[in-house]
Amino acid sequence: MISTEVNVTVYGAISDNLMSGYITGKGIQNQNAYIVTRKGTQENFVGIVTAVAQFTDGTQRPVVAMKNEIMYEPEIREKLSALRHMELEKISCLYEKSCGAVILYKDAKTNEYSILLVKNHNGRFYSFPKGHVELRENEKQTAIREVKEETDLDVEILDGFREVSDYCPFGKIRKRVVFFLAVAKSNRIKIQESEIDSYNWVPLKEAEKGCTYDNDRRIIHKVRRYLSEHKI
Repeated sequence: MISTEVNVTVYGAISDNLMSGYITGKGIQNQNAYIVTRKGTQENFVGIVTAVAQFTDGTQRPVVAMKNEIMYEPEIREKLSALRHMELEKISCLYEKSCGAVILYKDAKTNEYSILLVKNHNGRFYSFPKGHVELRENEKQTAIREVKEETDLDVEILDGFREVSDYCPFGKIRKRVVFFLAVAKSNRIKIQESEIDSYNWVPLKEAEKGCTYDNDRRIIHKVRRYLSEHKI
């Protein structure tokens, strides 16, 4: 059902940004739904099923937004918190957003950069540290927090580098990952064992060989160009 375009009829307001109504569309006939919005909406409009919410009583209900409103899980959860007598158990969202960093460390003896690559529990290949955005975090705050949680590294994000990777890993789910470039103050890692299986510091000139995904190789290429242009 996620990502389905539906005709929406609003019949009541639960809060300023959460309403109840029903939806009709392909294979859907007058199904109850929650409508989430940032700026209000009309009584009747065409929307997108942006999430499916499952509650602790075993019921589930589609969550609909206007076609031009992209909402990620933390914001949807906050809006659904207005349901005083319903406890949310699980939510599946159309849009997912993570932020992370390409982490550099400069060896004082060789004056050469290395890049940190990590392998997550749910991943088969090495990539860069990243994680989901939390409510009211900006992208850089998420990246710094996730790096600290996963590696225990304190990093400084460099200005002027922001790369976006968009893909659909699970059918209709639309995932966006934002990567910044950061310099670590140390190369001593303490991995978050619940998230990370292993890690490697890879010389920058060899880092592309350690990556499987084209997007990761593209980002490393951009990192080398950035360092050259900024003479870092």
